[in-house]
Formats: sequence, structure tokens, C-alpha cells
Amino acid sequence: MEYTIFGRTGLKVSRTGFGCIPIQRISYDESTALLKRAYEGGITLYDTAHGYTTSQDRIGTALSHVRDNLVLCTKSSAKTPEDLMAHLDNSLDKLRTDYVDIFQFHNPGFVPRPGGEDGLYDALVKAQSAGKVRFIGISQHKYKFALEAVQSGLYDSLQYPFSYLSSDEELELTNLCKSQGVGILGMKGLCGGILSNATAAFAFLRQYENIVPIWGIERMGDLEEFLSCEQNPPSLDEAMMQVIEKDRSELKGSFCRSCGYCLPCPAKIPLPQAARMSFLLGRTLKEKFLGEEWQQHMRNIDNCISCGSCTAKCPYELDVPKLIKHQQKLYFEGLGQ
Repeated sequence: MEYTIFGRTGLKVSRTGFGCIPIQRISYDESTALLKRAYEGGITLYDTAHGYTTSQDRIGTALSHVRDNLVLCTKSSAKTPEDLMAHLDNSLDKLRTDYVDIFQFHNPGFVPRPGGEDGLYDALVKAQSAGKVRFIGISQHKYKFALEAVQSGLYDSLQYPFSYLSSDEELELTNLCKSQGVGILGMKGLCGGILSNATAAFAFLRQYENIVPIWGIERMGDLEEFLSCEQNPPSLDEAMMQVIEKDRSELKGSFCRSCGYCLPCPAKIPLPQAARMSFLLGRTLKEKFLGEEWQQHMRNIDNCISCGSCTAKCPYELDVPKLIKHQQKLYFEGLGQ
């Protein structure tokens, strides 16, 4: 395992991080085994959030005995200082620790600043002074807010989607972060599962010495693949670039990254999957999505009431109702219906 110093924080972290959204979907025994194997394999940075249901508790259960060797990152989408502090205390309790290494604002629709009417940044500074938080970060899906946050000089870390589908403008953020001493937590390295070549994704992001990818890991086989990449780092050679360029040509333009901010849907449509169904069928185990259960989910798109809630919440400003109806058409055409 390679290690690096995370921006101006001085924290020594593994260059492969563990994104803890997916562990909510497996059993406690499975998540415990997965997290322990990750630690044994040298992974020291774990990213979670107050909003990730049981994720924090699972980390605390599996890894509290090695807390001093970990860098724990969590986040809150609280809108008030009172709720922010309640979320922080809840995180400390669930993670079984006295402090969080990096506490992040979770995808706010603005950049919190000292003296702001919202009071959020000032509240986190107080928590920092009290020893509950070591460093202050921000998680963002919108480029303009990510750029503003880095330029402000207020944040020790930025969590942002980085992959080989990122635009040149987005990738240029890495240079700005480096000049400002801002550490980067690279999320969505596989674009929510649309990218299936983990080795190519790993090799591409390894070019950027200040990005620590937080791979969302749910299965032991996926974890072993990333650990294997660490043991024998893949080369970004011509063959690898051909794989990347093929994906870029097929996936260019706006597409759903499966961030889930569009949910919940009042019509109970599984929006993150429905909005990218043609990609999932072409790039993953299609059998999972061809059975009667998913056919019914895709039929349920007819119940969309065009309320606009999903579009308003989408950080990529996608026209979600239009997108899912187009995907529904492609889906049933593919089934010959």
C-alpha cells in the first residue's frame, strides 16, 4: 500500500480510500469482514456520512479497536448549527471515537463561510476548537461551488467526483487544490457503476498525486481487486488509454452519476437506476435488470407525475423525467415490447 500526506492537513493516508455508502446494503457480518480486510490490506482512510444510515455504526463496530491508525471522514447536510452539532455528536457515538479527522459539509447549495447567517461554518470552528473535529472539508457535486470552496482558502479538503470521464475543467481543479494545499477525496471513480474497468479507473486517477479515491466497495472481490492494484500498480499504457477513450466516446455528454440526491421519488421510481438503464444493461450483469422485478420498475415510470422534485435536486441539472422516459423506451424496445 502506498501512503501520502493529505494536503496541508499533514495526515498520512493510504492512497486508496474506502467509500462507505455500499456497506449499508450488506449484512453486519459481511461489512465487518470487508472493513477488517480493508484495514489488513493497508487502507487507513474511510469516508462516510450522517445520512448513510448504518454506515457509521458499521465502521465503529469493525474498526474502533484500531481507531488511532485511521483517518475517519464523515459529513452532514444539516441546515442549522444546532442540527450540525447533533449530527456530529451522533457521528462520534456511532464511530466510537472522540474526534473526526475530517468533517465535511455534505453537498450544500452554497459555500459556508465564517460570519454567514446560516452559522454553519462558525459552529464547525467551535467544534474544532473543542477537539471534536480536526479539519474542515466540503463535499460537492457542482463544479462552481467546488471551485469557490477551494479558492476561499477555508477548506482543508474537497470531496468531488473525479474519473476518466471528468472534463478538463474539472481535472484542472486538482492543480488548484495542490497550490492551495487542499486534499482531494475523489468520489465516483467508477461513475456510480457505469464504468466497469476498475483497473483502468485506478490507473487513471493514480496520475494525480493529490487525489485519494474513495472507492465504493460492497463485495470482497472488488476490494481484493483494488488491493491487487495497490500491490502491482497498473500502467496507464496505450492499451489502457484505448479502453478509456472507448468509454469516453460512448459515455460523453450528460448522464446520471447515481448520486441519489433525486430521491425519494413520490411515484417510487428507482431514479438512479432508471435514468441510466441502457448503460447498466450494456456495461454490467444485465440479467439483474431483465427480470420481472425490474420490468415492473421500468413500467412504473408511466406513473411519473412530473413534479420536478428530482430535477430541482439533481446537482448535474439533468431533466430527470425526460431522461427516465427515454430510458424506458430503450429498455422495452430492447426486450422487443
